[in-house]
Parts: sequence; C-alpha cells; structure tokens
Amino acid sequence: MEKFLRSWRQDALNRGQHDSAIYIGDKVLALTNSDSDAFWLAQVHFSNNNYTRALALLSRKDLISRSTACRYLAAHCYIKQNQFEQALSILGDHNPTHLIRTSNNGHSRRKLQHLNGQSHVTLRNGKTATSRMDRAEAEREDASQIRFEAAMCYLRGLCFAKQNAFDRARDCYKDAVRIDVQCFEAFDQLMKNSLMSPAEELEFLESLDFDAITASDPSVAQEAAHFTKMLYTTRLSKYSSPAILSDATETLSTHYNLAENPDILLSRAEAMYTQCRFAEALELTSSILSAAQPSSTSLSAATTPYNPAQNHLGHPPAVYPLHLACLYETGATNALFLLSHTLADHAPEEPYTYLAIGVYYLSVSKIAEARRFFSKASLLDPHSAAAWIGFAHTFAAEGEHDQAIAAYSTAARLFQGSHLPQLFLGMQHLALNNMSLAHEYLCAAYSMSTGATSGAVLSIPTNPSGELSQLGGDPLVLNEFGVVLYHQNHLEDAVVLFRQALSLAGSLNCEPGAWVATRANMGHALRRIGRLTEALVEFDECLRVGAAGASFGYSPFLGGSGGNAAGMASTGVGGYEDRGLIGSLHSARGIILLELNRTMEAVTALHEAVRVLGASGGGDAAGGAGIAGTLLTRALEIWSDEGHDADEAQAEESAARSSNRSSRDKGKSKVSSRRRVPAEESYPDEWTDEVSHVDSQQGGTIGAGPFDEKVEMELDEDADVMIHQAMRRVKGTKTRRRLEFSPDVVDVSSSVHETPVADDNYNGGGGGHRRRGSRNIRSARQ
Repeated sequence: MEKFLRSWRQDALNRGQHDSAIYIGDKVLALTNSDSDAFWLAQVHFSNNNYTRALALLSRKDLISRSTACRYLAAHCYIKQNQFEQALSILGDHNPTHLIRTSNNGHSRRKLQHLNGQSHVTLRNGKTATSRMDRAEAEREDASQIRFEAAMCYLRGLCFAKQNAFDRARDCYKDAVRIDVQCFEAFDQLMKNSLMSPAEELEFLESLDFDAITASDPSVAQEAAHFTKMLYTTRLSKYSSPAILSDATETLSTHYNLAENPDILLSRAEAMYTQCRFAEALELTSSILSAAQPSSTSLSAATTPYNPAQNHLGHPPAVYPLHLACLYETGATNALFLLSHTLADHAPEEPYTYLAIGVYYLSVSKIAEARRFFSKASLLDPHSAAAWIGFAHTFAAEGEHDQAIAAYSTAARLFQGSHLPQLFLGMQHLALNNMSLAHEYLCAAYSMSTGATSGAVLSIPTNPSGELSQLGGDPLVLNEFGVVLYHQNHLEDAVVLFRQALSLAGSLNCEPGAWVATRANMGHALRRIGRLTEALVEFDECLRVGAAGASFGYSPFLGGSGGNAAGMASTGVGGYEDRGLIGSLHSARGIILLELNRTMEAVTALHEAVRVLGASGGGDAAGGAGIAGTLLTRALEIWSDEGHDADEAQAEESAARSSNRSSRDKGKSKVSSRRRVPAEESYPDEWTDEVSHVDSQQGGTIGAGPFDEKVEMELDEDADVMIHQAMRRVKGTKTRRRLEFSPDVVDVSSSVHETPVADDNYNGGGGGHRRRGSRNIRSARQ
C-alpha cells in the first residue's frame, strides 16, 4: 500500500496537482511515519508556496536538526518569506570548507572503488555483489549530502547578498561551486551580479574540479565534465578571453547542435554587443524572442490566433535587458513602444517590464519619466545592473553630475566585478574637470576590463605601446584615458592611447563606425602637437568610414559613453550624434587646411561643415554651426587677400609687358608701372590710349616739363580710385587681415552637435558679389 500511495503522490506532483499530492502524501506519512515521507510532504508544500505549513511540518517532527536535506528546505522556506536572520540561524555563518578538499581529491578514490567493484562482477559470490551494492548506495548518499551542503552555501550567499554583505556572499557562492561543481545557481549568481572581475572569473573557472562529475560510464563522465565546463565558459564576461568564449560557443553550436539554444544565442549576442555590433546583436535577441514556445507548439493555428506580440513573453529574464539595449542603440523607438505595452499588459509585476518602459522614455528624451520607471525596476530587483545604470544615466543626461555620481557609486558597490560603473564615474569626474578622480576611476575600470588582478598597481605606463596590446579589455576605457591625458596636455601619450584603443577595437572585430570619435580624438591630439599631415589623414579616414554608412557613436545603454571627443558632454547619454560628428570632422579638416595654407580646400571643407550642421534644424549643434560659420568667414577673408595678392602680381607682370611694348613713351611706362588693376579686368591698353588721346587734344606731349608731372599726378589719382573700387569688391577695406592659429586652438569637435538649417542661397560669406571665389564655393557645394 505504501508503494502505491507514493507512486500516486509522485504522479500527482508531476502533473502539478498539488492538492492531490498533499492529500495522498499526508496519508503516506500517517502509515509510515518515516523521515523521508515527511520530507517529501514538506517539499510538496514548498512547491505549492505553502512555506509556513512546510516549516511547521519540519519543526514538528524535529527533522531540521537530524537531516541536512530538511535543514536546507527549512532555510529555503525562511528565505522565501524574506526572513534572512532566521535562515542564517538554521544554516550557520560558516561554510564547510573541508568538503572542498573531499570533493576535489577524494572523488578519484571513490571512482577507483567503483571501478574495483565492477571488476568483481565475474565472481560468483553473492556477498561480494551485496557489498558492492552497499558501497554504491553509500556513495550516492555521500554525494547527496555533499550537494545539500553546497546548496546551503548557496542559500548563505543569498542571505548575505540581501544584507548587502557582498564580499561574504561572493565567498559563499564560490565555496558552493567548489564543493559541488554542478551547483549552477551559485555560479549563475557570481556571473550575473558581476561579483568577480573578468580575470578572476577565468581563474575561478580553471580552478573548478569538473572531473568530480559522475556517470555510469567513465567516458561519458569525461565528456560530461568537458560539456559542463564549456557551458560555464559561455557565462563568463565577454571582455576577457574572447578566443576562449568563441571556441566554447562554436563547439556547443556545432558538435552538440545547440546553435538555436536561447542561452547560446544570448551569449553570442552579448559578445556582439560588447563589439558595438548592435544590429547583429539585435537580430540574435529578436530570434530568441520570436522562437515558438514549447507550450504553444501543440496548439493548432486554428484554435490559437497568431499574435506577434505574444512572442515577447515567457522567455528567460536575462534576454530582455540586452534586447532593450540593442533596440535603444539602433533607434528602434516604435519597437520599444510596442514591447513596453506588451510587457505592461501581460507581465506587470516583472522588473524587466518597468525597465522596458524606462528605456523607451529615455529613447524619446523624457528623462523624468524614464528615471521613475528605472527606479521602480530597481526596487523590484535590487540586483538589476541595467536598472541601476539606466537610473544613473538619466541624471547624466540632464547634467546632474552629483546625482549621477551617487547612482553610479551604488552600481559600483552592487556589481564589484563590472568595470562599467567605474568607467562612468570616471567620465562624470572628467566632465566636472576633476582629472585626478577621473584618473583614479579609469584606472580601476582599466584593471577590471583588461584582466589585471585586484590589488595591483593601477596606472597607465609611460610608454604603453608594448603593454596594452596584450591585455585586451574595453577600448572605451583607453579612449577616456586618452581624453584625460589630452586635457592634461600630455598629447604624445594621448595619441598612443588613442592608437591602442583603435588597435584593440580592431582585434575584437568591433564595428569601425563606433570608434570614429576615438579616431577624431587622435586627429585633434596630432593637430595640437603639429603633426598636421597625420591629423588630416585621420580626419579623412573618419569621413571615409562615415561615407560607408557606418553608425557613429559608441553609446551602449550599459556599455559605453558615446566616445565623446575631448571628453565633452553631448546630448543624451549616447555621445556624438551622427550629424554633429560629421560636421565637426569637416570643421577640423578646415582648420588643418588653413594651417597648411591650403585656403581654397579649407573654404570648401568649412562650407561643407556649415551645410551638414545646418541640416539638423536646431539642437545642440547650433553652436557648432556658429563656430564653423565664423571660421568660414575668416577663411574667405584670407582667400580674398590671397586672390588680391595674385591679382597684384598679374598686374605687375602685365605692366612690365606693356612697358616693353611702349618703351619710347617714358610717361606711359611710369603710369603703367604704378597701376594696380585686377588681372581679370583688361584695362591697360584702353586706358593708355584714352590718356594719349586726351593729352594730344590738349596740345602737349607726355614726358616733357611741368605738364608731364601734372599728367602723372592725375593718373596716380585715377589709379588710386580704381584700386579702391577693386578692393571694395573683395572685402570692403584695403587693410589685409589674416587669421592666426595657435597650437591651443579650441577643438571644434567638442562643441559641434546639432545646428539650424543652413540657407541654400549661402554664398560662402563673400559679400554677395559674383567673383570667382563665390562661384567656386557654390559649385563645390552642389
């Protein structure tokens, strides 16, 4: 009868019929009064969320003190009820670290005993077979006790984490995985809460004893160990050892046919997101959300109407933050709106629902609303990195640096192994011009992202070209370090760091367009140290990448700052906007071309900058358009002066030729040598003939006595009048003006963003006269 009732109880539990399982389990316990049946009945109560009834049952039979499994279940019931002190009183404060040695070193002995038992199969001795079975049973009980001890370490970590004792929580999680390598819950808490740096994660993974995994066949056990290690590898930080991550993902996708598994797809999407390949990452996350749910595969299309919005429901919560970040990066505002409404209608109690609404409001620049929903998401899930960093971003978007620093500091305390809060803190202090604090926080972010061990001396070497290339990490950290050095006038070191950032981004197969701002930063640093030709090459490369249709700006919702050139603030949390960056690149080219005395090319570049910046119709780029317009006006003045000098040279050459042709008339040669007429106006011959005609009518000859001097004075006055008229056509004054450039000229890129619409009839500042310069500018724009 007991066997029948136990089978009935288990069958009801498997079908989710908890009331039946409770009813039958109570009858089984009444018949047997065994500890195992009491434990199973308590488990049924736990599965039905009846935590109080489960605790009462365990306490009534005094099972908590006599059974490790019951002690684990009782502590879990207290945690579900948010009674963490009571849970710790049952679990104790210390981990059974002695089991780490047993599980790592003693398991090979147990395997050997098991194999030795198999070697006695040929013996015809029932006692030998019985002893082998007893040994196997004892080993199973021993393994079960070890797993429950590891699970209790995991519960201790949960309690310490709820009490904000994150260091103790991390140690408990690590001990749980070391005792039982199959305790995935503890490993998952370590990874998703970023409790270790990328280097520590990799070191911890290599220290685990995956050979402790048992199976009936030794070859199967070895393959299971390798498979488990690859699964754990895909959960590591994507900033450390990208080659190892790629190999594990590829093996699981091809050899084990897990290419379409959501966890494997999510790991690949996270790697692409860190490489700023946002469109590809969005494609992968969308494929996860669009996959058919197992529960709906059995339903026919006739009975279940198709609803695309339903595909966004029922997926692992880890998918949503990354999917939302990809939608934000690609500007898919409509998709964010639809997803937010779907989640609000069908999952109103989930933290990622409020996260989605906050991201949508942030994408449409409704900062106050976004902050409110990010705060709600962080209250529902205090360990949500996306919610905390999004909450801090809202303050950064409004220029509230003190509040942003406070929020980023909280995120840094919660997620001790992530370099992103440290990076954002450094950027906020950089915006406040606190260079020493910015340097300190960026050092911490640098050590975390590159894999340096905690406690090491955190500083950028004086000549980092040899060291940084082998460390890896986040290129944005190197970019921000370069910005700090740029503001401290360590321009040579800044150039080295910008080059290292670009080299690292290339080795990680990052999207080139995401690092255009870093290349622009390097161009500005090269310009300031006088390497103008190299700077011009960098700006030309930036424009070439832009012409290829790349998406400018590294502004991940959780992974970067937008690559602000020179560390200046920009609209939103996303860094450079496309139009502002392109306009600043043209402006920077114009400055360099002016310094290289290539004035005509500078005028063309600055005119293009005004056109691009003016196409935005307003916004933060208006100031940039003003700077570009001012530079364009000055460049046109210089160009007009250079054209005037060329006209003078041509006039002198023409006068010399005329003097040779009329050498017999000395008066004419003097007049011709003093005249200053633009080359494009062919005055000399007609003018001299007219003067000769007038003189002949007066009955005199040029070149004789006082009359000759009077004629020369009159001709000089006429020449002065004509020269004055010609100069007024060019710039309205006879005084020559030149634009002087110093090495400390302000960086146009730091101020250029959105601009008003430029006038289509703009003629380049040439005063509206149809001279050769203004015509060339209009044709170049067209």
